[in-house]
Amino acid sequence: MEYNDVYDAKGQLTGRTHRRGTPWKEGDYGLVVCVWIYDGRGNLLMTRRAKGKSFAGTWENSGGAAKAGETSRIAIARELYEETGIQADPEEFEIIGTDRDSHTHYHFYALCRQTPVEQIVLQPGETDGAKWVSFRQVHEMIDAKEICWIIAHQFLRQEADLRKRQSAQHNEIKFG
Repeated sequence: MEYNDVYDAKGQLTGRTHRRGTPWKEGDYGLVVCVWIYDGRGNLLMTRRAKGKSFAGTWENSGGAAKAGETSRIAIARELYEETGIQADPEEFEIIGTDRDSHTHYHFYALCRQTPVEQIVLQPGETDGAKWVSFRQVHEMIDAKEICWIIAHQFLRQEADLRKRQSAQHNEIKFG
């Protein structure tokens, strides 16, 4: 049985926990974390949702719900490792935004890594594919509805920031 911390509307911990899979009470919120992995060469890492999951067969960035006791950064480091095998210290993740809906606070991160796709370790039952794609390819995947609409919306809102990070990293790699 998994538990999540309960946050208030302002994102403050309440000291209570919520059992995953049960309805949220009015005014209670969970925390979901997501990360865009970029390589500094113009590509983003996408993973495919496994059969049996909601939006099965669609592509996404890594992420998931924070467990009780986890900070946002610890949760994203755990989720990334579980879904891809990529290890990163919590401090390495760059916050690129936050959002909130009816019962969830979202923390969005970026992280530069140049992990070859052959070294990606997929999590059975969670992910069943991985690939590096260009920004143009992400748009093509959105148009073809190969990316679930939630992730597509997130990408479109964060694309400019991701492009800036890519460009800065590219210049560091090139001229470093």
